Amino acid sequence: MIYSKVLILDFGSQVTKLIARKIRELNIYSEILPYKTSFKKIIEIEPDCIILSGSPASVHDKKAPEPDLRILDLNIPIMGICYGAQLLSKVLGGKVAKSKTREFGPSKLNKISNSRLLKNIKNNEISWMSHGDTVVKLPSTLKVIAKSEFGAISLFSSNDSRIVGTQFHPEVVHTKFGKQFLKNFLVDIVGCKQNWRPGKLIKQKIEEVKKLVGGNVAISAISGGVDSSVSSVLVSKAIGNKLKCFIVDTGLMRDNEVKEIVPVLRSLGVKPKVINAGSLFLGRLKGVVDPEKKRKIIGKTFIELFDKESKKVSNAKFLVQGTLYPDVIESVNVSGPSAVIKSHHNVGGLPKNMKLSLVEPLRDLFKDEVRDLGKALKIKR
Repeated sequence: MIYSKVLILDFGSQVTKLIARKIRELNIYSEILPYKTSFKKIIEIEPDCIILSGSPASVHDKKAPEPDLRILDLNIPIMGICYGAQLLSKVLGGKVAKSKTREFGPSKLNKISNSRLLKNIKNNEISWMSHGDTVVKLPSTLKVIAKSEFGAISLFSSNDSRIVGTQFHPEVVHTKFGKQFLKNFLVDIVGCKQNWRPGKLIKQKIEEVKKLVGGNVAISAISGGVDSSVSSVLVSKAIGNKLKCFIVDTGLMRDNEVKEIVPVLRSLGVKPKVINAGSLFLGRLKGVVDPEKKRKIIGKTFIELFDKESKKVSNAKFLVQGTLYPDVIESVNVSGPSAVIKSHHNVGGLPKNMKLSLVEPLRDLFKDEVRDLGKALKIKR
């Protein structure tokens, strides 16, 4: 099945993943890449449109982050959100100035012009603002669609609505009409198909695993949660008995969780070996208070154990992990504007001498999408 693709270029906003999440809720595929992604890679992705995220940076900074501006010549729709909108206005010839009063919080959206962007959205609906810069003058190619209740330009677009800038944040729940606004842009203007269904990805995921692993042996690192369980079942369906599964009882799990998950996995053809390592984990975590250090310790211990177990399995080449899309997003630094939110044991802290390559069948999915996939696989928890 062919899916529409929405590419989100991240400028360091800590709510960028909410943009992707909101779009996925519309059953449209979206993915996030750093703003500095090469023009060549963007072309290879063949996105139906591009969204520029917000940022803690200012367009007035000496080294204000910018994407490769050749994206403006791709003849595909582009939307800028907050910083992204200010950047679009500036590079197209408009003027951005420091706000006399920083807008932060709810603001009524006052319609100025008719636009498909505001279909089924009432005048004076509540939007959410968070910005210190303001677009004060638009280039001749753009027009004002709406203003905030304080008179600032809140939404602008080209005549054909293929270039759009919004000062409010449609991705946050505080903007009551956010999902409708994104739908208007993505479906009515871009022409995206609403056919992204995670529950229907089983066959595709199995084929991807087969292609990656081939005839090799893989080890599955099952933690007992939905992510690693779904990953293991998927890989088992792809390579059968060449998957060797282990469950690490870390001593940190819910009471009787290991006893409950093992029968479920066995009923689906996955036969895990249980490694009792509670004393090891608890010993290493003793006296550690910092959450980031704890994550690193847990991740390192996990990998050490499976590296050790892999030596007991003949010709093991791959390690299965339940890495999710938010794990990947949060562990990437876009280089400058923001810091890494947090590291994750399955995308950070892996030892350089790890002997296994990774299989991450859920790497492009959000948690609820994994649950949908689990239901389709008939995993009952």
